[in-house]
Amino acid sequence: MDLKEKNGRPEDFERHIPEIVDEVLKSYEQHGVLDNLTSRPMPALPQVITILADLQSVLFPQHFNTRKLDRKNISYYIGDKIDMIFAALSEQISRSFQHECPAPGKGHEPCDSCKGRGEGEAIAFLRKVPALREMLANDVQAAYDGDPAARSFDEIIFSYPGLRAIITYRIAHELHVQSVPLLPRIMTEYAHSVTGVDIHPGATIGRSFFIDHGTGVVIGETSQIGNNVKIYQGVTLGALSFPKGDDGKIIRGQKRHPTIEDDVTIYSGATILGPRTVGKGAVIGGNVWLTGAIPPGTKVVIDKPRLVYEITSRDGALDYQI
Repeated sequence: MDLKEKNGRPEDFERHIPEIVDEVLKSYEQHGVLDNLTSRPMPALPQVITILADLQSVLFPQHFNTRKLDRKNISYYIGDKIDMIFAALSEQISRSFQHECPAPGKGHEPCDSCKGRGEGEAIAFLRKVPALREMLANDVQAAYDGDPAARSFDEIIFSYPGLRAIITYRIAHELHVQSVPLLPRIMTEYAHSVTGVDIHPGATIGRSFFIDHGTGVVIGETSQIGNNVKIYQGVTLGALSFPKGDDGKIIRGQKRHPTIEDDVTIYSGATILGPRTVGKGAVIGGNVWLTGAIPPGTKVVIDKPRLVYEITSRDGALDYQI
């Protein structure tokens, strides 16, 4: 049926708007959305993305900015960026605290201290930027040393999704260590959506970490990864099971993901589950499924599979197998 149009829309669309709005508002009432519109502010994803981009431009100023920088103007550029990041980050941290900090006797009204906490935590984080740069420089070096296809550090910094995920993880992890709620997870899940690499901000990852290719990597909250560890695409460091209390609810806060010691290599498709340890210098082959501890220096591979070749005739009938 052809509908008459007015300003590019069906002519009678406007009469439906009040009815649609009314139904949407009713759904809000059912789920308490209206009560929380002003009393529980939350971080804003567009601002979080901007903060990550601005931090990236401070961590790697020669790669992620649109200005020509030299020794004369870089201090002004970094100072301006730090000022912008502080304003935005302190607001988003404050919103994170407000979301989980109801004031006594006022329902969900935010307490007055959240703004001050946000500013304090933002300053504490920004003081860590030099240390973050050092950690990330080691990660870039690990990528260059571990990938013969890498032509330069610049190529890695600009284009490797694994490094992009690690940058965001290292930022989010420091906020997680500072006990900032909500915001670190928003950051790493944004990186997950962009890179295909899922690293929980609560995971602990040492120096010179390299994720080759990246897509499909999952690193759980209580994972502990040592120094000089290399993993390939499709690797999962997950939980074997979720312990439950007497009330049947999941017990949170317990270690349930693997510990990976120094100098370990984990090849594509490997799955390592549970709070077990993969010892220093071990090599875990592709598609291996592990739920137990692995001694240091051990190489674990799957036995060579048997391939079956089906030979068919021109009419599609199966002649024989090899």
